[in-house]
Amino acid sequence: MAIYNREKECQSRQEREIYQGKALSAMVEKVYNNVPFYKKKLDEVGVKPSDIKTVADLKKLPFTIKQDLRDNYPFGLIAVPKTDIVRLHASSGTTGKPTVVAYTKNDIELWSEVMARSFASAGGSSESTVHIAYGYGLFTGGLGAHYGAEKIGATTVPMSSGNTKKQIMLMKDFEADILCCTPSYAIYLAEEMVKAGIDPKKDINLKAGIFGAEPWSNEIKANIEERFGIKAMDIYGLSEIIGPGVSIECEFSEGAHIQEDHFLPEIINPETLEPVEPGEVGELVFTTITKEGMPLIRYRTRDITSLNYEKCKCGRTTVRMGKVAGRTDDMLIIRGVNVYPSQIESVIMELSEIEPHYQLIITRDGTLDEMEVHVEMSETLFSDEVKKIQTVKMKLQENLNSILGIKAKVKIVEPGSIPRSEGKSKRVIDLRGKV
Repeated sequence: MAIYNREKECQSRQEREIYQGKALSAMVEKVYNNVPFYKKKLDEVGVKPSDIKTVADLKKLPFTIKQDLRDNYPFGLIAVPKTDIVRLHASSGTTGKPTVVAYTKNDIELWSEVMARSFASAGGSSESTVHIAYGYGLFTGGLGAHYGAEKIGATTVPMSSGNTKKQIMLMKDFEADILCCTPSYAIYLAEEMVKAGIDPKKDINLKAGIFGAEPWSNEIKANIEERFGIKAMDIYGLSEIIGPGVSIECEFSEGAHIQEDHFLPEIINPETLEPVEPGEVGELVFTTITKEGMPLIRYRTRDITSLNYEKCKCGRTTVRMGKVAGRTDDMLIIRGVNVYPSQIESVIMELSEIEPHYQLIITRDGTLDEMEVHVEMSETLFSDEVKKIQTVKMKLQENLNSILGIKAKVKIVEPGSIPRSEGKSKRVIDLRGKV
């Protein structure tokens, strides 16, 4: 696979940290002078812009959390005159005020650049046809992928989400070789292709897929690769930082390369808020060091992962983040035990008789929490005898109980009965306090 910007992606660690220190220092001075919120935060901890000279000084700075964006809705964190803002995006939250992100013209170019690097990592070039099934609009997925695909000169199909039959028709007719969507929607597309008599491996021209916007396990990754016969690439991003393109896997799939010349990563202990040692698991924190419109200092993503600073076999020297294990705010506490949906997904994917479609139903019986895992059986199991279905159910229940350390009920449901999503899938239904 090609490296889009060899100068930045293969820079030595020493050169990169010198650059990062200068960019960090300039960014802190900018927000101190232009964003009252950050001036107040820095004054409260007794830090002046002149105190920030190198990457090592990052730990002196205060954290930013999502609530800070909501409290300063809509334009309280903008660091430039509003006339310099050319684009606004917002979170896809359904309740309360959204978190707003503002972009200057240079920010859009930055975003296009990191997405172009992402497509190059997936083998994209001017000869590619990129089918984008991420939603367009205030959600950053669609337009982020769109600008990156155009920057590498690819033929770009801005399909957006929805209308699955048309998605499949255009993928086939336009001979798309790169697909961009959520991993759960990729599985749904493959299922619908088979129903329509289309072989995802033979009748579709795909060579790679760039999937993100929702947590997904390595088992789901392998499932997608098997269904389509492609390389499935994990892309990471969040609206508050830029959108998709903050990091992406290379062909070796040993972590997602972070675009460190723009986004400075840390891993902290989410309880003590202290930095952890390299390689240790903790909460991912980002500082944007080149964004103009709305730079963020030490933004807590809530994502649980680790960082690997070793040079990759692909030649890139950028730090790699591990697969996100879950989010601190997605973690379920069931009878005092911490449970991540990704743990359950990994167990489900070990059994060939069930499909990668599931939901977790959380209820409370008196003072005790109960979790029931609904998972779809395969068509083969559906046509099998009841005894075989019961055996699979008991096996899954035993495996879940062993991994999680708690008793989880299991309900095997008919194929196609769990709702599909053309965007982000809804894995958890928490009914505690509602029924």
